[in-house]
Amino acid sequence: MLEGINTHQDMETHYFNPVRELGQALLSVEKPGRYTGGEYGRLCKPALGADNRTLKTVIAFPDLYEIGMSNQALRILYNRLNRLDGVSCDRAFAPAPDFEQLLRGRNLPMYGLDTGISLKNTDLLMFTLGYELGIGGVFTILDVSGIPLRCRDRREDDPIVLMGGPCVSNPLPYAAFIDAFWIGEAEAGFFDLAVILAGIKKSGGTRQDMLARLVEHPSVWTKGKGRAVRAIDANFASGGMEAASDSPNGVQGGVNFQPAIFPVPNMKVVHQHGSVEIMRGCANGCRFCHAGCWYRPMRQKDARAIEAEIEAFVRQGGYREISLSSLSSGDYRYLDTFIDALNAKYRSQRISFQLPSLKVSTFSLDLLEKISEVRKSGLTFAVETPADFWQMAINKKVSEQDVVSILKEARRRGWRTSKFYFMIGLPVHSGDEQRAGQGTLKSEEEEIAAFIERAAAMTGLHFNINVGTFVPKAHTPFQWASQLERGESERKLNYLRARLKPQGHKVGIQDPLVSVIEGIASRGDERAGDIFEEAFKLGCRLDSWTEYFKRNTWESLVEKSAPLVNEINSGIDTAGVLPWAFIDSKVGKNYFLTELKRSHGGELTSPCIENCTDFCGTCRKSLNVVENNIQHEEKPHVAALETVSNLPADTFRILFSFEKRGSAVFQSHLCLLEIFAFAFVRAGIPVLYSQGFNPLPRLDIASPLSLGISAGGEIAAVDTEGLFDSGLFMERLNARLPEGLAVTRAMNVLIPAGQKKHSVSSLLWGYEYASGGEGGKSDTVKAGEEKPYRAARSGGASAAAGDVAAGGSVYGLQRLSVLARMPGVDDSGVSYFDAYRTLYPIATVAG
Repeated sequence: MLEGINTHQDMETHYFNPVRELGQALLSVEKPGRYTGGEYGRLCKPALGADNRTLKTVIAFPDLYEIGMSNQALRILYNRLNRLDGVSCDRAFAPAPDFEQLLRGRNLPMYGLDTGISLKNTDLLMFTLGYELGIGGVFTILDVSGIPLRCRDRREDDPIVLMGGPCVSNPLPYAAFIDAFWIGEAEAGFFDLAVILAGIKKSGGTRQDMLARLVEHPSVWTKGKGRAVRAIDANFASGGMEAASDSPNGVQGGVNFQPAIFPVPNMKVVHQHGSVEIMRGCANGCRFCHAGCWYRPMRQKDARAIEAEIEAFVRQGGYREISLSSLSSGDYRYLDTFIDALNAKYRSQRISFQLPSLKVSTFSLDLLEKISEVRKSGLTFAVETPADFWQMAINKKVSEQDVVSILKEARRRGWRTSKFYFMIGLPVHSGDEQRAGQGTLKSEEEEIAAFIERAAAMTGLHFNINVGTFVPKAHTPFQWASQLERGESERKLNYLRARLKPQGHKVGIQDPLVSVIEGIASRGDERAGDIFEEAFKLGCRLDSWTEYFKRNTWESLVEKSAPLVNEINSGIDTAGVLPWAFIDSKVGKNYFLTELKRSHGGELTSPCIENCTDFCGTCRKSLNVVENNIQHEEKPHVAALETVSNLPADTFRILFSFEKRGSAVFQSHLCLLEIFAFAFVRAGIPVLYSQGFNPLPRLDIASPLSLGISAGGEIAAVDTEGLFDSGLFMERLNARLPEGLAVTRAMNVLIPAGQKKHSVSSLLWGYEYASGGEGGKSDTVKAGEEKPYRAARSGGASAAAGDVAAGGSVYGLQRLSVLARMPGVDDSGVSYFDAYRTLYPIATVAG
């Protein structure tokens, strides 16, 4: 259990600098780069946050940094709000338990990464909840910040707590803790509302004034309000396209918009790629899928807007991997020719594309190979349930014959494995299978195993299989269904693992206890919220992470709340009023009931397309299904990079030194490699890349630097396509590096063909450290002696008097420079720049 739950409301810290306030204590937590900010492209400026007339907002993500910085909703809110006059929007993420303890121990609040603002000192604290178990992260952020968990306990000096995201389609479990809920898509009115709130703040309005105006909006729900209507972005398909005579990015037709690309993470996050949403909603209408229902109607973004977004992610963000994201990417119209056009433009620049969520009926190995030209993509099949009748019952037909045909061809083309997703507990076992001519079906776990065994026998492949338990969701045709009992779920999952693993397949299963907890939140009421609050007070944090999940605590809570859990999971009478009926999703109840009836008979429903025959209720005069109508018939012109002619027989190299200070000292060596890789692309520097599955820049850093040590002259080298001026290299790179990093010197080196290529790491001799004594002296340390030297400097028995480092930490040490050895010369360190001039005397150009 985490000690010290904040009950006080007297935190006076308004702004907070973690590097200054915590210093070496940051080295005691895992991945301190999560908490130091300083990323390239930060949009929230401290000056705005300090202005008392500015509407100060924070978008808080209730999970760790590496999850939250991959979230599209957070990026959209952060980027759009920071463009509004009179509004500032900072970012915050849930702390890991070690950092939470550090903050509590020092009575410090959670803070925004850009400005350091205490979350308690904001006007509007916003959460986006995409996964039910994230509620524990919401509680953590509120409590560590000194903000009361329950709405009734908040006062005028507390922020308004607002929540959005797909999980609030049933806001009841969270209603006691969240002041107001935004229902639907933020682009459809929320930013206009933020401008109004900023006006209220500027004119001297109170928290209550802003909350009252917020609740008036038809897409905002709060406890006690009768109804809220889902907001739908009718302009999504245009992607911000506007007529313009002179488009700055050269896209025909003109684009006047700013995509949500900033800031660029300093550390590797879960999805380390630019995510361009090509479609919202889904054509398929799977009856179990909450997102497919909640984001209706299907809207495909104009291809010209997608191209412009990709260009911005590459040129401004530095991304070399772009995900064309949607619920079903294969349904995007003219996708094949669009990928052809993108490859033609970006292939030579080593930019790759991903297409998640390809369904079997739109699956094409030719298409998959097109997006694998730079990085090879995997094969993934979301089958869900194996029998034909059951697939029709969920309105998702995945032919076994089609899957096997694809796998056979995939093996012929070099693929050796693939991934399958299945669910158990889907409400499809109605006893109608035989009447539908399906014959006698075995249990679902036996049918799944048999499906895999037949596919393996016919293809000779082994598979990665992931199996979860179906959790009914509000606002879907299966919202009335019962959830599979936990014991039965465990039995089925154990059967699959025991049967398939000995055959060489990898079987991953979702913890049935986690599925039960998801079910409590998915269809629970305020009593469910009480369970999550109690779990938090008992120390539950980050429940979606296996390493943090407190199984015994949750076991006890689920057992204690068994009557309520059984009530929620046992299903709902279709004749009654749904608990969440006050949320109007714009998909009618009668449509869901019709879909449920069709499910029982194994009847398919037509896709969400224009002029559909199965009207769900979302389309209006101003809102319709939209398909992309741009077909690429010609390959686009490829702009040349700024390089001099490439001489493949020679090696063009730029040797450079850089400093690492402030928040950057908490970035690891691997993070540093990522940071430079992104900065090279942003700066338009034509670096060379490695070959293989995951091409990386040919960047060589002489010696990794431990976390917490600042540096004034680290050494690195990168190979380029031909001569690229070292002065321009330095100028461009420094303009596009994050806080705390800067190139201090650069030099061109040409290594003639046939001459030995000395890497900077192979030439390493040692280092120069700032001395711990007075007078600005330095210590010269050989590479092999650095470890004991640092141990002595960081508080060991032989630590020098007056040393800057103390308490067993390297924090405060300064590595002034990295020294090279000179081949064939006496044992002493020299400047890398001098060493390279000696090794390649004719071919160096000082920078």
